[in-house]
Amino acid sequence: MEKEIYFTDKRRRRVKLVFNPASGSSNASPVQLMDVIDMLQQWKYTPEVYLTEPDSDYSQMVKDTISQGINMFIVCGGDGTISAVAKEIAGLPATLGIIPTGTQNNVALSLNIPRDIPSAIALFRTGERIKIDVGLVDCAQGRTSFLEICSVGLLSAIFSAGDDIQHGHLERVGDFLSTLVSLVPSKIKLVLDEKREIVRMGHLVLISNMPYIGRNYQVGGTAAFRDGLLDVLIFSNLSKLNLLGRALKGTNVSGEDAGVEHFHVHRVDVEAAPPMQLMADGVALGEGPIHVELQRRALAVMTKAQGPKSIKRKGIGSR
Repeated sequence: MEKEIYFTDKRRRRVKLVFNPASGSSNASPVQLMDVIDMLQQWKYTPEVYLTEPDSDYSQMVKDTISQGINMFIVCGGDGTISAVAKEIAGLPATLGIIPTGTQNNVALSLNIPRDIPSAIALFRTGERIKIDVGLVDCAQGRTSFLEICSVGLLSAIFSAGDDIQHGHLERVGDFLSTLVSLVPSKIKLVLDEKREIVRMGHLVLISNMPYIGRNYQVGGTAAFRDGLLDVLIFSNLSKLNLLGRALKGTNVSGEDAGVEHFHVHRVDVEAAPPMQLMADGVALGEGPIHVELQRRALAVMTKAQGPKSIKRKGIGSR
């Protein structure tokens, strides 16, 4: 396992602090930013602040930052902001630090990063630097990466309205309901590791790189982000209302659920008729077939000690 212990290094270090002012309580945002800067300085970091906006160009930000000799990116925000920065630094000589201030914080939960801000910041000096996998999606819109999850179908279609509602924009309830009512099941074909073909009628396929997704539902093992395998779940014998009911109840997803099939694979191809909407870490990718695989150990991230290396899971035979 690739890791580095940082607690012995107390030299002052420049870092890029990517701060999302819309994460958490907007009223507390200015105070929170100053508190984070102060705590980073106490740990001998010199933060250069980048405030995110809806149209932020993270690619250019990363290029500019690395050209200035800064190779540590500390993200203070939710899963969307973390993923947006992670996909840009994956494969580069850079390290990601996470201060989780979002609604779900699945990435932090998966990586054993505390939600308490002082504790999360302390990990940048006292924790471990590990390498984790990053998902890769090929679709009609091109190639993109994801850190947490890629979805095909129902979740992708209702995500935008549902996310707005969750953040207080109740005027989107009509959009949410009309989209939900209009969706019809599709004939879904999955090809697992270019060998096994699965055909089902259903509303949803989830392809996860992290143990936790959605409202902190566990769909994979604790080391899912570095085992070289994707968790693929197909929901075939469940109605739309049943799916939403489970989501609202916070039911974890297991391979023993009669309405869910769960596979561990290196790569998967998905086609649906009629076509279903695609999404990767909250970013819409249109419709059509997709191919998903992993970029192994592509992202360096600071986290707590992960403990003994878990037993490697098998491929498509495991469920």
